[in-house]
Amino acid sequence: MEQKFIDLFKETLEIEDRTISLSDNFRAFDEWDSLALLSVIAMIDEEYDIIIESNIFQKLQTVGDIYNYILSNA
Repeated sequence: MEQKFIDLFKETLEIEDRTISLSDNFRAFDEWDSLALLSVIAMIDEEYDIIIESNIFQKLQTVGDIYNYILSNA
C-alpha cells in the first residue's frame, strides 16, 4: 500500500523525473502550490474515501505524515 500511495502522490503532482520517499517534505517540492494541495486532497478523497480538513493538512509536513494520516483514518 505504501508504494501505491507514493505512486498516486507522484502522479497527482506530475512528478516523473525523480523518486520520492515518505521522509520527503512535500512542501519543499517545486511542484507544490495551492493547486497541488487541492489535487492531493481530492486524490485522497477519491482513492481512500478520507477527507482531510485543511487545518489538519496544514500540520502535515512529509509524505509519510499524509500516508500515516490515511492509515490511521482508514
